[in-house]
Order: sequence, then structure tokens, then C-alpha cells
Amino acid sequence: MSKKILAFGASSSIHSINKKFATFAANQIANAEITILDLNDFEMPIYSVDKEAAGGIPDLAKQFKAQIQAADGIIVSFAEHNGSYTAAYKNIYDWMSRLEGSVWGEKTMILLATSPGGRGAKTVLEGALSAYSRGNKNVVAHFSLPVFNQNFSEQGGITDSGLLAGFKEQLALFEEAI
Repeated sequence: MSKKILAFGASSSIHSINKKFATFAANQIANAEITILDLNDFEMPIYSVDKEAAGGIPDLAKQFKAQIQAADGIIVSFAEHNGSYTAAYKNIYDWMSRLEGSVWGEKTMILLATSPGGRGAKTVLEGALSAYSRGNKNVVAHFSLPVFNQNFSEQGGITDSGLLAGFKEQLALFEEAI
């Protein structure tokens, strides 16, 4: 039986390195049915209680959550904007949090992050790990890839052997937990 893996980069950039990284990670899992989401397909009004009261929760938030519910495992690669989540991602998350149940539905998760810089978006990854580990006991792995443009190739994936070994270790934890 194949595992259903949902992956996305938490960025709305059409050139998102985090979407590339999440896609790469998903494609490393054997016998998997992979769904890659693009946050641009889920653009909604900025969340507010007033907008929710006036129009309810957008269907796009319900559709995103349905994708989560259909998955066995979730791969998220976080982009970092000023030390935090991107506005596009945070808005989707805010809308989904208004739906019944846990946002992540207790799904097995691996949290990733990458950036062009030397910290590899570690600040946002640490924040996500702290927040999501409290709400979902199935956050089983995490990995940050620094200096994306030097350590990743579209053809071969992670090019640095030490980083690749660390990534494979974390991905194995995720795969075993699904």
C-alpha cells in the first residue's frame, strides 16, 4: 500500500526554493503517492474575525485542510520572512485553525526550511517546531538546509555529503513513522 504524502513550500513565490526542497524530500520516499500544493492556489482574504463573521470560512481553507486529512504524512518547508512565517502561509494557517479539530489532524510531519543564507531559515523552523510539536505529537523530524544555491542542485538534490546524511537521517525518521 502506498503512503499518501502531502508536501508544500510555505511560500507564495513562483520561484520558491522551499517548494523545490519539499518536492525533493517527497520524491525521496519510496512507494508514495505524492501531492504537491502551491500556496498560490489557496489565496484568501487576510484573516480577521470580522471577515469570518461576515462570510464564513473560505472554501479554499476547507480544501487545504481536506488535503491534510487525506494524507498519511506531511512535508512542510518553511520560507523565512523577517524571522517568521510568510504572510501567505500564515494566512492559510489562520483560516484553517478556525475549522474543527487540529490543523494538522495528528498527521506525521517533517518540518524543513531552507534559505539562500547561512542559517537556512532556522529561526522560522525553530518557531514552527516549537509551536507544532505542542499541537501535534507526530512532528517526528526536522531539517534546515543552509545556503540553498550552493548546497542544492535541481538535478541531484542536496550536494553537500554531510548535509545529505543529516537530511537522510531525518527523512528516515519521518518515513518510519508514517
